[in-house]
Amino acid sequence: MSLTTDDIKAEAYNLGFLLAGVTLPHQPPHLAAYKRWLDSGRHGQMAFLSRPDSVQRRQNPRLIMPECQSILSLALLYSSPLDRPDEQQAAEIRGQVAAYAWGEDYHLIIPPRLNLLAEKISEILSRPILQRSYTDTGPVLERDLAQQAGLGWIGKNTCLISPNFGSFFFLSELFLDIEIEPDQPFPFDRCGSCQRCIQVCPTHCILPNRTIDASRCISYLTIENKGAIPVELRPQLGNWIFGCDICQEVCPWNLRFAPTVGDPAFAPHVDIQQPVLRKELQLTARTFNQKFKHSPILRARRRGYLRNVCVALGNQPDSDSVPDLAGILQTEPEPLIRLHAAWALGKIDTPAAHSALEKILNTEDDPGVLQEIQQVLAGQS
Repeated sequence: MSLTTDDIKAEAYNLGFLLAGVTLPHQPPHLAAYKRWLDSGRHGQMAFLSRPDSVQRRQNPRLIMPECQSILSLALLYSSPLDRPDEQQAAEIRGQVAAYAWGEDYHLIIPPRLNLLAEKISEILSRPILQRSYTDTGPVLERDLAQQAGLGWIGKNTCLISPNFGSFFFLSELFLDIEIEPDQPFPFDRCGSCQRCIQVCPTHCILPNRTIDASRCISYLTIENKGAIPVELRPQLGNWIFGCDICQEVCPWNLRFAPTVGDPAFAPHVDIQQPVLRKELQLTARTFNQKFKHSPILRARRRGYLRNVCVALGNQPDSDSVPDLAGILQTEPEPLIRLHAAWALGKIDTPAAHSALEKILNTEDDPGVLQEIQQVLAGQS
């Protein structure tokens, strides 16, 4: 039996995918821009992006799957951050989490659906097929493939934007060994002269050439960055503790067209959506892993997550936070977390905060933490 592009799209929509399109395994049109981005070092510590084998696979999708004849690009909606709870009503100091991480980890939700879709295709054809699927997990230029498959255009904030649904969705790909009529690439750049995303970014990480300086991006700093957050960027993080939605929240295409409710699989967990920061400081390795067992937040690991929590508390100075941060200085085994707790105490800047820092001077044994404390007390951090 023959299989049309419309047949595949119908099966994808039945499985809950918002958008679907087909493209061919050709060299992506933005490959040269990607290589220039790597050469300029804008990818920060993400060395896996610049590995020669990784670059080669992005250049030639058939190196991933030699039998590939068609690539199905798909989008699955998550909850809109424009529906974020009102912080003003919160009695406690809370942090912000990127909306894509409010619910279940997409790495757990999307692959089974891709496998189901492949099974449906195999059933229609009445024969086994070869396939390989990815969702933010393989050496592919996902947004390039999605644009070539007609799903939308790559915006100035580097997100793929659909003219009908905005950009609050996950992308994924299904490599197939069957020939399917490809869709036409999305032909327009509909950002026009708009500069909202560039202007609103707190760390100025969105560059004029439609690339991101990852080393300055809040999402990178709170997730991929495994070390200390640069001192000069800490105030710009505000209360973001995992990821960031700012550049998407101001996009006119999201303000006008983004659905407010995502796929049910990504329904928000209230205790993750906007967590109470002082409570988060109490998370042990065991309770952290329990709370975020099926959450993308696991990617930051406890040390990165609590580092971010400390910065968010420093950016919302409150004397009630001093005992919790002082407790971190005294009992937390991770130097990275202690270092950022010391910085936060310096930002709270009360006698009790300074007393907590002075008290720990004689017992702190990590050179980096000790230097941070000394700089805070000297007014240099």
